[in-house]
Amino acid sequence: MANNTTGLTRIIKAAGYSWKGFRAAWINEAAFRQEGIATVIAVAIACWLDVDAVTRVLLIGSVMLVMIVEILNSAIEAVVDRIGSEHHELSGRAKDMGSAAVFLAIAIALIVWVTLLWAHYR
Repeated sequence: MANNTTGLTRIIKAAGYSWKGFRAAWINEAAFRQEGIATVIAVAIACWLDVDAVTRVLLIGSVMLVMIVEILNSAIEAVVDRIGSEHHELSGRAKDMGSAAVFLAIAIALIVWVTLLWAHYR
């Protein structure tokens, strides 16, 4: 099952698959919706703040990292759920590790925001 599309057609198809992924995450994952709304607010605040470009990129990048990790966590959960609904130690471990990754991404975002805003406004 080789994919022989190249060039602009491949890019357009890839964008379509990405859009389907965003849509699936938004429809099926409450955490993604909550973090998505928080990200929109955080990006708006980062754009509104009177900070230099590097600070703005770090503020926005840190919340985008949360979204990336949440999408990966949702993908892990979907694959585990696809395999079976019965409880298995490895399935639980995979889901717990995905959740831990999201937690760390959120912690990083909070540390970045507090550190940069503290340094800017003190």
